[in-house]
Amino acid sequence: MSGPSPVAASDRVPAPGPAQQVDLGAERSLSGRSRSRLSSDLPSGVVVLTDRRAARRPLAAVVAAAVAGGVRWVVLREKDLPRAERAALAVELRAILAEAGGTLIVAGPDPLDGGAVHLPAAGPYPPPRVGLVGRSCHDEAELRRLTTEDYVTVSPVYPTRSKPGYGPPLYPHRLASLIGRSPVPALALGGVETPEHVTACIRAGATGVAVLGAIMRADNPHQAAATLTNAAAKATRQALPPPAASDEATRQQPVTPSTSAFEEAATPVPRSRQATTDVPTTGLRPTVPTQGSSLTARSGHGRPQPSTATTTAPPGAGE
Repeated sequence: MSGPSPVAASDRVPAPGPAQQVDLGAERSLSGRSRSRLSSDLPSGVVVLTDRRAARRPLAAVVAAAVAGGVRWVVLREKDLPRAERAALAVELRAILAEAGGTLIVAGPDPLDGGAVHLPAAGPYPPPRVGLVGRSCHDEAELRRLTTEDYVTVSPVYPTRSKPGYGPPLYPHRLASLIGRSPVPALALGGVETPEHVTACIRAGATGVAVLGAIMRADNPHQAAATLTNAAAKATRQALPPPAASDEATRQQPVTPSTSAFEEAATPVPRSRQATTDVPTTGLRPTVPTQGSSLTARSGHGRPQPSTATTTAPPGAGE
């Protein structure tokens, strides 16, 4: 991943809440395993990948700052640690996330006594007891090999030094193409370091972004996390269809009535009491306009005129 870009300061707003409860569809069956999830069960927004060597302070402190800034998903990497030491770190990070209702995902097939793992593109599948499974993908061929994964990361989106051997950057246009071919929700990964990157990835169809250097190398990981999570929340809101409440707002807007020519013709013209008379309508025959009399027909001068108020219809007029 490239060096950290300065993260612009932003006005503090409350951290985004849980993801919208959207049913991702009917149960899907892949390789004989069925699963149905709500979007709140899947990684979204800003997902932080750990790297204790890149962090500018103790890893647990960086994660705590990111969680305070709105992050709710963290992927524990640190694969070089002995299992016991890595498991102890997982316990510590889970406790930090639990206070905010977050989730720790462990990179690799060993969940370290947890329930969520993230697998490499060609890695083995975890034990059946694992409830959440993600996988790294870099091209369409790897997407086609998916079996029962719940989500994927698609990378690298931008130039990055942490994933140098996975081909040229996708950039948002190719990212959108791959996401369109993915059978499961996708996170954008690789070189995502600015709010503009976050917005572009979510507009391309990603449910969120996975970041490393933007948080691990930040001088102020709390502020960096808040800036990126706010950008993700805003982009996600803009990508969602307008809520039904907007219909009510539309109905409450004042409407200026307009009258068509037909309505004007059909609207009765009020008359004074002196001009009102009971005139029988039976027996009156309409004047049929002849050729060349269209002006007369339109003006109404060719219509039969009712009798005046002092005149009554002759007996037998309707016979």
